[in-house]
Amino acid sequence: MDEDGFDDFLVTALGELHRFGYLLSHSATTADDLTQFALVKTLGAWPRLRDSDVDRQMAYARRIMANAHISWWRGWSARVTPGAVPERHDVDDPVAAWAERDALVRALGLLPKRQRTVLVLRYYAGLSEAEIAATLKWRPGTVKSTASRALTGLRSILTTEAADRDQEART
Repeated sequence: MDEDGFDDFLVTALGELHRFGYLLSHSATTADDLTQFALVKTLGAWPRLRDSDVDRQMAYARRIMANAHISWWRGWSARVTPGAVPERHDVDDPVAAWAERDALVRALGLLPKRQRTVLVLRYYAGLSEAEIAATLKWRPGTVKSTASRALTGLRSILTTEAADRDQEART
């Protein structure tokens, strides 16, 4: 089924979209669902997107995922239990990078979902505050304050975990 290049996009985007979904949801199964949902919607829009560059196509798919995730978590009251982090194989020191990424992803999973979503869109997807505001249909000030609270919370969690590891090492 090569919808004039969709198969190529699928091969290129699948891993990246799944990682994006995992960072949004902190669940491998939800990441699977978000990725599949985004790919189905992207295929539907493919006649408009096929002549676009890959960055625009990825932005479209990520926006679908972010909006779907927001809609889903608004309807869910229970938190999703964290699963395993999908691996990336493009790091220089895989052990150190994995430990750092693991600590960061675990800390990210402890943040409220709104804060986690803003950080993932800002620092993983690379969206500007204005783009995040447009994607989430928030005011730019809400994005800024949510990001600020999220970064403060993330720093606090990482600092506490580092202090706990130091304490364990001493005993």
